This record gives sequence, structure tokens and C-alpha cells, in this order.
Amino acid sequence: MNFPTNFYLLVCVAWIFLFLPASAQHIDFGKLKEGDLLFQDLDCGPLCEAIEAVTEGVDGKDFSHCAMVVRVGDSLQVIEAIGTTVQLTTLAKFFARSGDTLVLTKIAVGRVKQPYQALLPQVVQNAKALIGEPYDNAFLPDNNKWYCSEVLYDAFKKASDTEFFPMQPMTFKDPRTKDFFPAWVDYYRELQLEIPEAIPGLNPGSISRSEKIEIISVQ
Repeated sequence: MNFPTNFYLLVCVAWIFLFLPASAQHIDFGKLKEGDLLFQDLDCGPLCEAIEAVTEGVDGKDFSHCAMVVRVGDSLQVIEAIGTTVQLTTLAKFFARSGDTLVLTKIAVGRVKQPYQALLPQVVQNAKALIGEPYDNAFLPDNNKWYCSEVLYDAFKKASDTEFFPMQPMTFKDPRTKDFFPAWVDYYRELQLEIPEAIPGLNPGSISRSEKIEIISVQ
């Protein structure tokens, strides 16, 4: 599950101005490979906190966004559902967005395990086919729009003919109180939609814990 456009754009713009892309070169991008998955923890306020509260990421970390590394010409970039579309973003900008310019504290890098490596060329092709498609701010399946986790889900599903990363019933409720997070109530009221409680979906945290990937170091 990704977070809404208005929060995402505010955070993204802030980090772009605070960190120049060149500063992210402290991360060894040479260790990244096409098909690697990036899991990101962004501090975008109550909505990010709500996303992270319902599904724990690998090693107890919290993630509210994810993306895939792809090769574009002679460089590696990421495909992500962000803003209004599925789009390409430079690695430097992606890492600087979290402030991960010296050590990785807000981003984890996942790599598909060896038995599944043969799928990656088709996975990458499937993900690239979504570039320019609209962002899914309602987090609904099968509506020809895409949120961040859904891009990975679709790319791997089409390549493997299975639910490589299985969907689970989504929840927008606080696990402590069992009530809807107020941020989601306000968000879906603004969209004039019902909260899609229990509708199948997935978020970055659940993908990061998949037994089909391993977390690697790029430092």
C-alpha cells in the first residue's frame, strides 16, 4: 500500500530541496542490479504512520513505499508509482528522498532469490509497460490504476503466472483500538469513497518479508 499523492508530493519536494542528487553517491549503486526491490520508510505524517502500523516490514522495520530497480540505457533507475503516475526516478533522488546519503536507515534493498532470477527479464518488461499509467490513490484492485506495491504485484504475477507476492485483506484500522485511523477516514471522505476494508491488497512491509527475496547490503 502506498500513501496518498498530496502527502507524497510534499515530502518528495522537501527532500529534493534539502539534498542534492550527488550527495546520494555515498551509497554504492554499483552493487544494485536490475530487478532489485527498494523498500522505503518516509515520514509523511499520520497516513504513513497508519500504513506502517498495520504491517511490519522485514527485521521489524517500517516501510510505506516500494519501487523496482531497472536499467534505462546505460544507467539504473527505479520504477515507482508516485504522484499521479507510474514513472522513472533516478536512484540518487530516490535515496536522497529518505536522507539515506551516508548509511541506510530508511531503505532496505531486496533481491529475488536464485530460483526466481530467471523471471526478472519478464518482470522488468512488465513493470516498464506500466510507465505513464495513472496512480491509484484509492488502493483498489483491477481498476487500471496502480499504487506502489501493486506495480510489483502485477509485474511478478504476469511473469510467473502465480501470485508471486500474495494479496491479503487490507485493513485501515488501528490494531490497538480496532477503529479506523482518523487519517484514513478523512482521506476517503475527501475522495467520496468508502474505506476499502478487507479488500485484497498488499503493502511494502508484507512484500519485504517475502521468503522469495533476501535483503542485501549496498554499502
